[in-house]
Amino acid sequence: MTSLDTLRLRRACRALLAPYDLPGSPGATPGATLGVLRDGMLLAHESAGMASLELGVPIGAETCFRIASVSKQFTCAAILLLAREGRLNPGDDIRRHLPELPDFGAVVTLAHCMQNSSGLRDMLELMRLGGVDLAEPVTAADLLAAVGHQASLNFAPGSRFLYSNTGFMLLGLVVERVSGQPLAEFLRQRLFTPAGMTRTRHTPSLAEPAPGLASAYIPDAGGGFRRARHGFPLGGEGGLVSCVEDLALWTAWLARHPWLDAALQAQAPFPDGSLNPYAHGVEIRPWRGLRTVSHGGLWPGYKTCFLRVPAKQLAVIAIGNHAGVDAHHLAHQALAAALEGEAGLAPASPLPAGLDALAGRWVAEDGAVNLDFALAADGTPMVTQHGVPFALEAAPGGLLAARRAALAFALEPRGDGLVLHLDAGHRLPLHRAPAAVAPPSGLRGHYHCEELDADWTVRERAGALDVLVQGPIRHAGPWRLEAIAPDLLRLHTPGDAWQGWVDMTVRRNAEGAAMALVVHGARAREQVFSRLG
Repeated sequence: MTSLDTLRLRRACRALLAPYDLPGSPGATPGATLGVLRDGMLLAHESAGMASLELGVPIGAETCFRIASVSKQFTCAAILLLAREGRLNPGDDIRRHLPELPDFGAVVTLAHCMQNSSGLRDMLELMRLGGVDLAEPVTAADLLAAVGHQASLNFAPGSRFLYSNTGFMLLGLVVERVSGQPLAEFLRQRLFTPAGMTRTRHTPSLAEPAPGLASAYIPDAGGGFRRARHGFPLGGEGGLVSCVEDLALWTAWLARHPWLDAALQAQAPFPDGSLNPYAHGVEIRPWRGLRTVSHGGLWPGYKTCFLRVPAKQLAVIAIGNHAGVDAHHLAHQALAAALEGEAGLAPASPLPAGLDALAGRWVAEDGAVNLDFALAADGTPMVTQHGVPFALEAAPGGLLAARRAALAFALEPRGDGLVLHLDAGHRLPLHRAPAAVAPPSGLRGHYHCEELDADWTVRERAGALDVLVQGPIRHAGPWRLEAIAPDLLRLHTPGDAWQGWVDMTVRRNAEGAAMALVVHGARAREQVFSRLG
């Protein structure tokens, strides 16, 4: 790039951050920072918004953030370093290194965990189904106990892709067992210090002070902001505090160690021959004709996107301490600005016409998937699934793909219905949900889930159903049950950071009596609550 190209890029980055550029004013907000590097040079590093609303401290070049799941590639790098030294093998059964784990009914390898194809149910969702929100304090032992109750998997290992924090928490423990060091110390000695990443650290306890760390904020109903609450400890799945400059240094370090970069990017095939888009702690996705290597990070109030385009020797880092920041979109907008006018960049696909006709609620025949489709005020197609709204963007083949990391999701309009394209070649026809549905009959009573060690009580009050939760750690509820289709419900699970839901189907015996509730969360599927008595 010429100096004028760099000037243009910096101005483009500042324009992207303009909504947060209100320091010192009564309307000051938390914000974000954005970095673009190319050919080993940090060309742009712009910031806007406040690192601390209470103290009036703006986000600056040295501000650090919790980068959450961007940590996963560092955990994978640690495993790959140990493998290169012959101290473990990625094909090892994880129970070889953690023999206290239960028999999941199939062999789960270290590679499966690194590739998010393990089938392990996500521990964060297991805790939520037991009544524990992310804001509530728990211990690492509590998380392990939730995993230890599991006797089955979401799917056969290696057969599908589904994001699971559980696998990466366990990988962090494997690093500790094999190396004989705490994960934080191993990462510091073997990765951070050699790369010059002096402001990056692994912090298992969120109560541990971290120099320069921005506070995390969530918009409140009154138009202001409140501090995000964090109660869970963090391990190999998301424990890093870092910043734009240190992640730029990590990119340079990978360039000097191509064997590790290649290993992180290596993709495994699914049984149908398609490649798993999740390699080893990073995602491999096409974008406008280019191959990208990326990962997002989300923890209440923090958002991160670390995006690389190896063919262009280009990387973009977007991090925010504002829950409303779309770091994934912000990074890709900055990437488009950096590549503007260059050969090899395909034009962005236009959205198809007539999307307003798709508005409404859609369900799969088996009830395992249901979602709401709508158009935002600016015309962006939006889907809400499990309570989480996310934008869609036009993709090749007339598809509408999720504009979101770590999610295999694309909608294909077909006739008067939709086909949902998922991972590993799976396709799922969707049809419109009924306009009005009566609550299912005969659900009142007590239910128990062995794999969650939790009891649910379904009540009926004033013609509506709700659930009281008694988990191994907390009691929660009442949680509202909403009928979507016959014997298909959404169980709304309120939380401090967002309001989610899980999908629930009813199993009945030959006489029509409800015998079990089968619960499908985003990352923990087919948890069976059997009726007691």
